[in-house]
Amino acid sequence: MARNTPEAAELAQLLKTGPFHLALRSALSVRGLALNRVQHKLAQRGIKVGVTSLSYWQQGARRPQRPESLRAVRALEEVLELPERSLHRLLVPEGGARPDGDRPSARSYRTLVEPADALHQLFTELETPADDGLHTVGHHERVRIGAGRELSARESVQVVRAHRDGVDRYVAIHRGDVGCDPSRVTVRAAENCRLGRVRGDAEAGVVVAELLFDTRLRAGDTYVFGYAFEDGTGGPSAEYFRGFRFAGGQYVLQVRFDETALPVRCRRFTQSSAGAPRGGRQELTLSGRHRAVHLVEQGVRPGIVGIVWDWG
Repeated sequence: MARNTPEAAELAQLLKTGPFHLALRSALSVRGLALNRVQHKLAQRGIKVGVTSLSYWQQGARRPQRPESLRAVRALEEVLELPERSLHRLLVPEGGARPDGDRPSARSYRTLVEPADALHQLFTELETPADDGLHTVGHHERVRIGAGRELSARESVQVVRAHRDGVDRYVAIHRGDVGCDPSRVTVRAAENCRLGRVRGDAEAGVVVAELLFDTRLRAGDTYVFGYAFEDGTGGPSAEYFRGFRFAGGQYVLQVRFDETALPVRCRRFTQSSAGAPRGGRQELTLSGRHRAVHLVEQGVRPGIVGIVWDWG
């Protein structure tokens, strides 16, 4: 199969984000190898694995954990023509600790969003689990800055993949600027979702909104949905950023300014956590006609990426 097909692109994405069983299943499909053929190729390399075990691995019914099973996974990478350690690291990350269950390893919201305590309380009110069962594989976000230099609105079109069965909602987070009044922030559900419960914290200027899907996802399913926050209640805005719990996926951020309020300088930045020093700085040029700047992250890493601007 050609390497530039949608199937091959999906495989490349799964090798970044996991989970392991979906990455293995995708690799088998892309390479067009039956399990008995894979077993034969492994045996030629001195690795003995039953067809039943291989089947269980790709279904997610069992997970390679013993040393001999992990050696078989390394041999599978060779048989399936995959990058070295691409499957293995989904089972044993760089630090050596295995992820919980069969989901991609994730960062805590507490390391990405401030104030974390307020967000935790809002999640508790919505009964949102620590693992919502979703990771983002694509996200296009547009932010509008108004004439008063305020964050006027932001719109998102998001593509997610479920890493467990039964997921039917997503909780979106909006953090306003100083002075934001959550009671006046409007949440709009756009394509493929309905608005559920909305909660806010006035002191923190944070709003969380439950977006209900039109279907219940199974592990491996992808879903596309859109939503927006209408704000305009806070003071002057000087930055916009997003935190990512999982690695992988493309993120596109566009910030558009009102023609009567243009910044003098815009820069891209990254952070490993909310309290860490900012790095990855890059100057961004404001387009004259559309009065906008943007960034594109082809494969995000756990952490924060955003745009900061100076008003002069």
